[in-house]
Amino acid sequence: MSQEQSSWNKLDDDRCASLRWKGLYIAAEWDPTLPHSGDRLFWCHKTQQCTGPDSKIADDYECNETRNCYEQL
Repeated sequence: MSQEQSSWNKLDDDRCASLRWKGLYIAAEWDPTLPHSGDRLFWCHKTQQCTGPDSKIADDYECNETRNCYEQL
């Protein structure tokens, strides 16, 4: 069983290991014929907030190797 992908598309393998989104916690088969929710609700596992330890936004674009708090997946 594969879980739901990110709200826009599949998250790359270069994302931060601390990045979370609700699709990670949905135990359902992913159906490629259904549109993604597009909710863009991401949070940092370290802070449990929508911002990381560096106080910058946590999302699939911003959480990358340029940030000090980034942990490779």
